[in-house]
This record gives sequence, structure tokens and C-alpha cells, in this order.
Amino acid sequence: MKVGDRVRVKTSLNVFHHPEHKSKAFDIAGLEGEIVRIHTEWHDRPISPNYPYEVRFAPKFVTHLGDHEIEAAS
Repeated sequence: MKVGDRVRVKTSLNVFHHPEHKSKAFDIAGLEGEIVRIHTEWHDRPISPNYPYEVRFAPKFVTHLGDHEIEAAS
């Protein structure tokens, strides 16, 4: 996957930072978004984060996800 790809959340995943559901569990399973960044470096040093994909679902809703949580959207 690369920046700009459309992806879908394939597992049940509760988040607590969705702007329309503040401080309440909100399941994002099935939501589609766009990869806006892939984290591979920090201060010019390589890193291997558990959740490297930064995915934007709405203008105010971005979250970090891993390979096991997303799939390419058709």
C-alpha cells in the first residue's frame, strides 16, 4: 500500500477519538479512507511502528492503523 490508496477497515475496531463520538467507543469497521502518510522514519532514523499507516476518514478524523486492520478498497 502507498500514500493516496483507498483502504477499508476490515476488523472490528473501537476508537475513542472520533469527532462525532467524543469519549465514547465507536466501531470503525467498514469505514473507507485514504492513506495520507506511512511512518518509516523519525528524526532521520528508520523505525518499525506497529501501526504505520496514517489514514484520513474525514477532514477531522485521522487514525493510525496496521496491515492486519486494513485492506485495499475496490
